[in-house]
Amino acid sequence: MAKSNTVFVCAECGATSPRWLGRCPSCGKFNTMAEEAVKESKPERTKSAVYAAPGAKKLREVSFERFDRTPSGISEFDTVLGGGIVTGSLVLLGGDPGIGKSTLLTQIAAHLSLTRRVLYFSAEESCAQVKMRAERLNLDCDDFLIINDTCIDNLENELEGVEICIVDSIQAVYTDDLSSSAGSVGQVRECAAKLMRIAKSRGITFFIVGHVTKEGALAGPKVLEHIMDTVLYFEGENQENYRILRAVKNRFGNVSEVGVFEMTDHGIIAVTDYSGIFLSESRGQEAGCAVTPAQTGNRCMNVEIQTLISKTSFGQPRRMPLGLDYNKLVLLLAVLEKRCALPFYSYDVYINVMGGIKLSEPACDLAMCAALASAHKDVPIDKYTAVFGEVGLTGEVRAVSYAEKRVQECVKMGFKRVILPAKNMKSVAKYADKINIVPVLYVNTMIKTLFKNCD
Repeated sequence: MAKSNTVFVCAECGATSPRWLGRCPSCGKFNTMAEEAVKESKPERTKSAVYAAPGAKKLREVSFERFDRTPSGISEFDTVLGGGIVTGSLVLLGGDPGIGKSTLLTQIAAHLSLTRRVLYFSAEESCAQVKMRAERLNLDCDDFLIINDTCIDNLENELEGVEICIVDSIQAVYTDDLSSSAGSVGQVRECAAKLMRIAKSRGITFFIVGHVTKEGALAGPKVLEHIMDTVLYFEGENQENYRILRAVKNRFGNVSEVGVFEMTDHGIIAVTDYSGIFLSESRGQEAGCAVTPAQTGNRCMNVEIQTLISKTSFGQPRRMPLGLDYNKLVLLLAVLEKRCALPFYSYDVYINVMGGIKLSEPACDLAMCAALASAHKDVPIDKYTAVFGEVGLTGEVRAVSYAEKRVQECVKMGFKRVILPAKNMKSVAKYADKINIVPVLYVNTMIKTLFKNCD
């Protein structure tokens, strides 16, 4: 067996050092040296003149493999995963402290333990604390296996017959191969690599809890996310009951899939009716609000965009978007000023997406323009009107994808009018008898349609 050793590698340039340095001597960056495990190189084998990788085959000779999916017991969680839990996959669940990561995984583990062998590897809480949480949630988990340890090397000895394993959390475990403390870059990377080798070789599904930094990104090296099959973010405010589960990477399903949950006294439950979360009760009464059917993964949901403008008190007006891209807001403000004669240079602009959801698709451009125009004219938009479409710099309203699905969602939610790009009219013409469809070519036309009785 090769002798193990450690070196410190710069995360920026890859330079190595036998000891830790505050500043990399090669690139000059600070705090980039991370400990990594290395092994003595083996003698190089003599290669033949014509070398072929063992086991290599042509793509047409590879048989298609169907992945078995297991229901988790929570419908919204299965939707975000792409239809269920895939055997032998690695799922990373990140989120702020106290957001409900451990609660969600405890509920899933209790459901799976009824039919499968589940192990909960708790590195942050004692076994008594996990049991206390299970009793508080009234979970039936008599066959629930749990171990309280922090050394990842001891986990492999406990995985005999285990099908599902939960590691809580990756920043709290360590391996004896490295001398650095738990949570360091080297420890997180090496522990994740060990879990990946176990998952792929033994067909065990791992759910791994990960902490986030102050900026909201997963703590640890970026390679941690590259190793994972699925990366989920659990978002929401601790003071609110609703939580958003977002998939940012999924090798077995769609990315940007979103699940909605509600935190109750009996645990986390799935929410299927989104109207009370993403739509306000007072819409249509106050100016600055517009509804758009947003496509997130495989589902479409109506989301309300709210805007507030006020006279600026300083020389430079403020632009503060929440749930929307800052650069997109600045671009659309320029389009409204140049193409629609709506000046915003003397106003502070605040724009927010209801429910804490984030919108990044171009189809919400036209709804943002409608909300901004409503706030500027101080005239509310009818509560049964939905708007979607992409806006170009010339003021043109461009076609978007999933137009038929968006209109269908508007019909389902009881909307009476939908304003959309004229180029999408052909695909949604079959809904003309169910909802008033208004095609527009330019943003200025949309504004005249919404506020035709205003100066």
